[in-house]
Parts: sequence; structure tokens; C-alpha cells
Amino acid sequence: MREPDPRIVLGLHRSRYDRRILTSALDLGISALDTSFNYRGFTAHATLADVAGDVLHRFTVSTKVGYFTGIGHAEHSLDPGRLRVALEQTNRDLGRVPDLVFLHNPERSLTSPAAEARDTLGRACATLATAVEEGLCGAWGISSWDPRALPGLVDASLPRPAVLMVRAGLLAGIDVLEASEALSAQWDIAPDQVWGMSPFGGDTADPVWGRLDPRVFISDADDALSGLQAAFRTAFSLPEVGRIAVGTDDPAHLQELIHALRYEPDADRLRTYRQILRERASRQPD
Repeated sequence: MREPDPRIVLGLHRSRYDRRILTSALDLGISALDTSFNYRGFTAHATLADVAGDVLHRFTVSTKVGYFTGIGHAEHSLDPGRLRVALEQTNRDLGRVPDLVFLHNPERSLTSPAAEARDTLGRACATLATAVEEGLCGAWGISSWDPRALPGLVDASLPRPAVLMVRAGLLAGIDVLEASEALSAQWDIAPDQVWGMSPFGGDTADPVWGRLDPRVFISDADDALSGLQAAFRTAFSLPEVGRIAVGTDDPAHLQELIHALRYEPDADRLRTYRQILRERASRQPD
């Protein structure tokens, strides 16, 4: 078994929850799992505890709260009472304290005027901060698919999260990248405490990966490096993150991603790429 490598987190969003992928991840040195209260039809935590069994204690586990069962669909809420109930159920279903709990896509419930939205976000953050103090989780963070609304709401009155999770990679727009960086700067979150997610835009079979060659963004690319491996390695710089959560049920895919970590992104080309994105966005109609 390899030494643990903290840069890759096994995401369980679309996972079949097969024990084989969990044990293979451990053998490859991947010892962090990321899941959510609402994954797998709100059964993810209990399913994970059942499938992982005696190996669950070998992982650090991050999860998320913010989505709840509604009438015929999942609904989003930042209500402190509902968040607290979800945290308590998370502990029961996992059979252990999660190492990290993210406030899941808070922007979904922050559509009111700024003062009211800031108060709503503040109460939700305080709920998770209190949960850490009471031992319901080891730390708390913010996971945002679209962080553009958040920098304008953050001030010194809000509790500071330990970790920020944001979209990363070549398919993340410049507005999302810059909002993520602004948010981490306002909360003074170091890059190694920023996590990336969805480095392939949710689908490695997307036709875009057949038209784009991400290897141009790798300084030492060679024939052993595939386009998808290059896209994954590049995602660590768009924006700068210390970890990336990636979902797969295929141990061979995890092995390929680990190999990609041997390469280094080309900083100059990435700066040029970001400038092109910025200029293109400035030409878009309002």
C-alpha cells in the first residue's frame, strides 16, 4: 500500500458504493472520501457505513449539508434547525463523526437582498461552527458550485470556514474562477485548504475532451500523458487548489490520475489562457 497522498479525494456523487473502489483507493494511497447528506437519494451515509464497514475508519470523511427531502424533489435550505438535524443524522448514519462538513451550495438560498442574505449565510455558518465546538464534526467549510454571489456577502462578522470547495479546471468559466479566488482571499483561506471539484465538467466522455488537448498546459508533457490526465493536473491551477475531489468506480482511472501528479502545469500558458477567458468574457453582451 502506498503512502497517503492528500491531493486526491475520492468523490462519491455518482458512485455505486462498491467496496472494491474503497479498498483500491486505500491501496493507491487515497485515504479521503467526499460525500453528501443528499447523495444516493439521501441514503449515502448509511450506505457508505454499510459498504465500507471495517475500513471506514481508515478514511477521512467529508460530507455536506444543505439539501433536504421535499415533496417530490430535493429542496435547499440554510435554516439552522434543519442543518442541525442533518448533522445529527449524519453522525448516526455514518456511525462516526465526519472529519469535515461543508455548507452545500449556500448560494441556492441567498437570493434575497444583500443584508438579508448576509444574515442568512451568517446564521448557517454559525450553525456549522457550533457543530465543530460540540463535536458533531471535526471542521467545517463551504462547498459552492457557483460562488459568484458570495464574495459580496462575506465580511468580518461571519465565522471563517476551514476549507473552501469550488469548481476547478478548464471548463470552469473565468467568472467562477475569479469569484472563487476572491472568496478565498476574503476569508484568508490558503490554497492548500481550497479543494477543487468536477475537473472534467462531470463527464470524461464529453465530446469536448476529444476536441481539446489539455497537454498544451503541461510544461513537461510526453507521450505517456493522456489528455484527461493533463486536464486533471491542470485543474490544480484553475483556480489554485490543494486537493481535488474526483468521482470514479474504476481503480484504473484513479491510478491514471495519480500518475498525472508527476507532471507540472505551465504557469505562463495558464496565465495566457486566463487572459483569453477574461477578454472573451468582456466582449460578451450583458
